[in-house]
Amino acid sequence: MSLSLSLPRPLPMIREGWRVHLAGVAALWAFLLILFRADAADIVRIWAESTTFNHCFFILPLIGWLVWQRLHELRQLEPAAWAAGLIPIALGAVAWLLGEAGSLGSARHLGLVLMLQGAAIASLGKAVSRGLAFPIFYAFFLLPLGEEVVPLMQTVTAKMTMVLLAIAGVPASLDGIFITTPGGYFRVAEACSGVMFLVAMLAYGALVANVCFSSWRRRALFMLAAILIPILANGIRAAGTIIIAGRTGTEFAAGFDDIFYGWVFFGIVIFLLMAAGWRFFDRKPDDPWFDARDLQPEGTPPGPSAWLVRIVLASAALAAAPPLWSAAIASSSGRAVPADIALPEVSGWRRLPAVKGRAWQPHYAGADLVRGARYRDAQGKEVDLFLILFARQAEGKELVGYGQGAAAPGGDWSWSSDTRDPEGGRGEIISSHGTKREVLSFYRVGDVVTGSRAAVKVETVRVRLLGGPQRAVAILVSAQGANPRPSLDAFLSALGPVDTLADRAAGLPLKP
Repeated sequence: MSLSLSLPRPLPMIREGWRVHLAGVAALWAFLLILFRADAADIVRIWAESTTFNHCFFILPLIGWLVWQRLHELRQLEPAAWAAGLIPIALGAVAWLLGEAGSLGSARHLGLVLMLQGAAIASLGKAVSRGLAFPIFYAFFLLPLGEEVVPLMQTVTAKMTMVLLAIAGVPASLDGIFITTPGGYFRVAEACSGVMFLVAMLAYGALVANVCFSSWRRRALFMLAAILIPILANGIRAAGTIIIAGRTGTEFAAGFDDIFYGWVFFGIVIFLLMAAGWRFFDRKPDDPWFDARDLQPEGTPPGPSAWLVRIVLASAALAAAPPLWSAAIASSSGRAVPADIALPEVSGWRRLPAVKGRAWQPHYAGADLVRGARYRDAQGKEVDLFLILFARQAEGKELVGYGQGAAAPGGDWSWSSDTRDPEGGRGEIISSHGTKREVLSFYRVGDVVTGSRAAVKVETVRVRLLGGPQRAVAILVSAQGANPRPSLDAFLSALGPVDTLADRAAGLPLKP
């Protein structure tokens, strides 16, 4: 006698429909990362080199963990290619092209991430993308963005510190980002702006808001706390460092700040944030992440493979269009770099053989030529002139960008305040150990002269996409003293048209 048992056939870990569509996602991601490998490598390099973005190395594992948490619900869905996923790919392609034309790395990085997100949405479909909405969104935290607000955060920290010092009874005066107290002269440096922890706390706050809350109102309030608590904590840290310096000396205070302003400080901020939100957590650990029946009717078959192939090919075509266009217009690159820039002879002003006083030179990384001199008139007024030439802007060779301008980050001179803008230019005050200098900056890009950094980017994009003079020139005139503006205005009047000087420096034919 024999006994036969009929056992149910085990379900595969990954069903055939999922295998095909995951292969489509993998193929698209590989294509995008190879096509935009320079931008992908640049993103990783920034993660590694900038302490502000070291936490980004944890974002990819966290995205994987977030997907893993949703596996039970995802197995109840069937993927299907979705044409609407081409929209983020197209938006990413446009962002990349604008970033390439404007030498704006952050726009190219954003474009790459948008295309990677769009590849997942297009290949997996509407229902699966809705189930994976937060992990897909969380990929935005891979972007090394935030250093653009460093100047703003320096100013906010300086003003907050002044309020806290007043509460503590410490007399202090503020000049831009410089604070003077009986205990010393302090500068709110870039590293003390609090941006590093603010960026990390935004990523952490978004993760906690999704994992620990169900109510959108509570999520929003928690994210607001994730922004405000680090800013307030950084102001307290800065004020505390100044108070300690007044009692123990600046050397001890600097050493204490270097130790404290690290994982200890970050840990305290996280503790404060979690303590503020703990009692309001309203999501249970075993709550489902989504209801599969709300996203897709039961028994829905996987999408056809033929349609997936069409969507993958269309996605690849959209992504490849910007680099092809960029390569096509690369032939309109800038003229050859002149051998030198001849500094102008200015009527009524004599060029001096050497610069006296506190040394100053604007900072323009990647410039092809930088030339400067000091001029003196018959009354003894002195003005510095600098000409900076970029034959053609590119990544790392930009007329405007972080660190480019009158004062280098971490250098002897720091931005203090804005001043009245000259016509077609920008005015600012920079300081160094109590010495002030007024700087008037003019940018010549394409067919315009401007002092607006935004206008420089717009014009750069225009000439890079539609053609025109590729050179970019910065002209800076500066003078020290309590009221140097009359001297600067007189020098500019004698100097003549800024656009003519810029075109001559770039070796372009002058307009009649």
